[in-house]
Amino acid sequence: MKTNQVIDTILSRRSVRSFNGEPVCHEDMETIVECGRWAPSAHNRQGWCFVAVEKQESIQRLAQAVGAALGRDGYDMYHPAAIVIVGHAQDAPFGREDDGCALQNMFLAAHSLGIGSVWINQLQGMESDPAIKAELNRLGLPAGYEVHGVCALGYQKRSASVPARTSDVVWA
Repeated sequence: MKTNQVIDTILSRRSVRSFNGEPVCHEDMETIVECGRWAPSAHNRQGWCFVAVEKQESIQRLAQAVGAALGRDGYDMYHPAAIVIVGHAQDAPFGREDDGCALQNMFLAAHSLGIGSVWINQLQGMESDPAIKAELNRLGLPAGYEVHGVCALGYQKRSASVPARTSDVVWA
């Protein structure tokens, strides 16, 4: 198999679910979000809204609202140093797919900067919960937007295992 810096970054990235609490610098956050903004989108609509949250209090308020809605005491989104909420207008054509591409770009950018990441998907379909809606509004997500994913960011507390790849590949 051929390799290069991009391929190495893709193949070495892992989901990080244990962060050490060290803050992510604002310049790195700007770079990560900008990489999300450059993801492909259907018909080049670029209909995302990125909400970058660096304050622990705000992250934990959102996590508590999500935990309450899920009935999971102590839910903390793995206690990341920062998050980027990615949303699209409700009923936007291909919004979910566009958001997935943006999230993947951000995960890879973060990894290339030595920052761990994980996709938090619990907010999908929960925007109508009053407590969650209040937190999303407070953070600046426009009314009428739905969240397809949250990019949780921070520095890895312990190394992640390398799971075997089990997907089938069919060559036709």
